[in-house]
Amino acid sequence: MKRRIVPILVSLAGVAVVALLIYGVSHQGASRTLDEAVAQEHWPLAPDASTTLPALEGSGTGSLAAYRGKVVVLNFWASWCEPCEAEAPQLESTQRQLQKAGGTVLGVTYLDASPDSRRFVHKFGLTYPNLRDANGDFAHTFGTDRLPESFVINRQGDIVAISRGQVRPAFLQRAVKLAQSS
Repeated sequence: MKRRIVPILVSLAGVAVVALLIYGVSHQGASRTLDEAVAQEHWPLAPDASTTLPALEGSGTGSLAAYRGKVVVLNFWASWCEPCEAEAPQLESTQRQLQKAGGTVLGVTYLDASPDSRRFVHKFGLTYPNLRDANGDFAHTFGTDRLPESFVINRQGDIVAISRGQVRPAFLQRAVKLAQSS
């Protein structure tokens, strides 16, 4: 009996190690490289700025690079996200302030159905541009895997602030002050 137990235990341990490896690879968290750089005030260039995404309203395309020279609050959102609903009025109010200073909020829907996203935009009367990231690839370059997430991007295209979760007024005011300076 003892001779059978050892090979069985070794086999079970091997299966457990393989299962842990598979779990570890498949459940890696989002990259927080951008967060670390911003925390150290090493403003990283916004990744994949030239990536072209379809406009939510169906007419045309857009990219973050098209807003170079402006302060941008890049906001990843989805219609099914409750905190996104809560912050939508704040973002629209910020859009009015940024627009006066030559900046903008740029929304990017994340893994959301277009009709649902359009209803969200109309429900909250959003006037800022919104693009579609249907497969999440663009969002993932920013380390985004939960919603909402927002980034303040300066006129040079560098990320200078990150909000993982619902934005706070101080975060948005930082973007407005940045747009109003210079």
